[in-house]
Amino acid sequence: MRAVRNAAWLLGLASALGLACSARTPESRLEIGRSPPSNGQRREGQVLSNIARRDYAGSNACAPCHAQEYSAWLTSPMHRMTRALPQTEINAPFTGSDFRFRKDSVHLEQVGRERFMRLQSSRDGNALFHVTKVIGGRYREDFVGARVDPNSPLGPAWEAERILPLSYLAFSGEWRYKGYSVMVHEREDLEPGVVWKSACIFCHNTTPTLSLLLDDVYGAGAHAYQGSVSVELPVGKRPRYVVRDESAFEAALARELSYLGKPQATTESGLKHALSASIDATRDAFGEQSLVELGIGCEACHGGAREHVADPTRVRPTLSLRSDFLEVTTASGAAPTHAEDVNRTCAKCHTVLFSRYPYTWEGQTRRHDPGGSSINSGEARDFQLGACNSQLSCIHCHDPHREDPKSALQALEGAKGDELCSSCHEDLKSEAARRAHSHHAPDNAGSHCVNCHMAKKNMGLAYDLTRYHRIGSPTDRERVEGDRPLECALCHTDKSVEQLLTTMELFWGKRYDRQALRRLYGDDLSVNAIAATLALGKPHEQGTAVALAGRDQRRDWLPLVVAQLGNDYLLVRYFARHAVERITGAPLDVDLNLPGPEAVQNAQRSLATRPRPPPTP
Repeated sequence: MRAVRNAAWLLGLASALGLACSARTPESRLEIGRSPPSNGQRREGQVLSNIARRDYAGSNACAPCHAQEYSAWLTSPMHRMTRALPQTEINAPFTGSDFRFRKDSVHLEQVGRERFMRLQSSRDGNALFHVTKVIGGRYREDFVGARVDPNSPLGPAWEAERILPLSYLAFSGEWRYKGYSVMVHEREDLEPGVVWKSACIFCHNTTPTLSLLLDDVYGAGAHAYQGSVSVELPVGKRPRYVVRDESAFEAALARELSYLGKPQATTESGLKHALSASIDATRDAFGEQSLVELGIGCEACHGGAREHVADPTRVRPTLSLRSDFLEVTTASGAAPTHAEDVNRTCAKCHTVLFSRYPYTWEGQTRRHDPGGSSINSGEARDFQLGACNSQLSCIHCHDPHREDPKSALQALEGAKGDELCSSCHEDLKSEAARRAHSHHAPDNAGSHCVNCHMAKKNMGLAYDLTRYHRIGSPTDRERVEGDRPLECALCHTDKSVEQLLTTMELFWGKRYDRQALRRLYGDDLSVNAIAATLALGKPHEQGTAVALAGRDQRRDWLPLVVAQLGNDYLLVRYFARHAVERITGAPLDVDLNLPGPEAVQNAQRSLATRPRPPPTP
C-alpha cells in the first residue's frame, strides 16, 4: 500500500478527490469589534445562537412540526449525499465483475449486504477494502471504505476509511476511475484516494458552522484543515467575520476542543492561538463521531435550532449567523440581506474550484483573482461574483427541500425567468423593452434573460452543459477578450469570430481589442469560433466546445472532437466520447483510460470501419 506522502498533500485534497484548499490573501485578518455585541439581542424572535455544537438538535427534532418538508427532504439528493452501507440502497452493481485500468484492476464483490472492492495494483500489490459509505447518487455514486484483512473481511479495519478508486455513473450505467468527474490529468495506475475524514467530511455532512469558519476568522496564515475547501472571493465580495466578544469566543473554542478530546487552555495566549489550536485539533481529531449527523441535515443550512426546538412558537431558526461572540457582515460592514444570508449558506459547500486545475473563466487563473468555475459545485461562489446576489438568492430558482423538477428549471428559461429578473430590472418588464435590449425576437431563446446572462457553458455531471452561475453579459469585455468561445457562439455556432464581434459592437455600442482576440483564435478572425476553440482552447473551453458539437451533431467537426479523446484532462475525453456518439448516432467503444494518443488511434480505427452515412440532401 502506498504510504501517504505528507500531510500537506492530504489536506490539499489532491486530484484523487478534486477539492482545493483556501488561498488566504493578505487582506484577510482577525477582526475584533469595538462595539458591544450586536448579535446577542434576539431579533424578531430569532435564535440567539446557531453556530456552536451545543446549538444543534438534529434533523429528527424537526420532523414533528415540519412533516411535509422533512418527508420531501428524506428522498432529496442533498440529504442522501452521504449514507452508511448496508442500511441504504445503491445502484452500483457489486456482482463479481472486474474494472480494468491499464495493468491494474478492481474486483467488485458482495457478501450478503456487505460490499467490497479488491484492488489489484501492479505497483502497490493487492488490498481488500470493505465499503462503508456511499457519497451521492443522483448522477454518480462514490464510495468510502476501509482496508481489511482479506482472510477476515468483516473484521476490524487496518487503517482509516479512504475514498475508494471507483465511481459508478447512474446516468450511463458504467464504472469510472474516481476523480475523472473533475479536471484532473490522466493517471498511470489505480490507487485509493485520500482519507475520508480529512477530505469529504465537512461539505457532505452536517457539522457545527463554527467548525467551518476557523480559518476564515483567523485570516492570512491559517493552517489548512477539513474546512479549507473554498477559493476566496474578491475582497469586495467576501463576507467579514467580526469577533464581538473575544472571551466568549475563546470559551466556545475551549468547549469544542474538549469535545474533540484535545482540551487545552485558550485564554492565556490570545484568540489567534486558540483558533490555531482549534484548527489543528479539528484536522487531527474530527471524524464521523464528531458530526452533528451523517449526510446533509436540516441544520446544515438552517443552523443550530436547539432554541427553536425548545420553544417553537416564539423562537425561529434563521439563516443568519447568530452568536454572542461572532457576527458576519458584508465586505462594506453592512448587515447582510436575506438573499446574501441564503447565498452564503449555499456557498459553504457549493464554492470550490476543483482539483487544482489552473484556469477559470474570465481568462483568469485560480491563483490570481480567479474567475468562475467551469464545472459543477462552484455555483454558489460563481453566483456571488455577479451583480445580483444582494437581492437574488439561490432559492429563487432552486427548491432547497427536494430535487428540482426539470420542468421547473426549464420554465426559468422563458417568461418565468424574465419575470424574476424584471422584479428588479423594471425597465425590462415589457416585451418591447426586452426585444430592444436583447436584439432577439420574442419567440427566440436569446430574448429570455437567463439564456444570455447565465449561459450554458459549464461541464455538468452527465456530459451535458449546465448554466454558468456568474450572472453577467456575453458582451462583458473580460469574457469576450479572455474566454473561448464567445458566449454568443454558444447559440450561433455557425458564425465566425469576426461576424460575432462586429454584430456585438453594432448592437451594444462596444469595441473590442482585436489583438486580444487574435491571441485567442489566431491571426485570422474569420475562423469559426467553436472550431477554433476545439483546436486552440484551454481544456475547459474545449470541453464546452465538444459538448456543443455533440448537441448540434456537427459531423464536419468530428475530426476535431475525436482529437479531444486524447485530451490530457480525462473529463474532456468523456465529453468528447459522448459528443462523438451523438454526432454518429452509435456507441463508441474506446478505452479512455489508455494513454491519449492510443485512445485517439483506437477511436479513429473504429470510426473508419463504420458505414458512411448517406449525404445530406
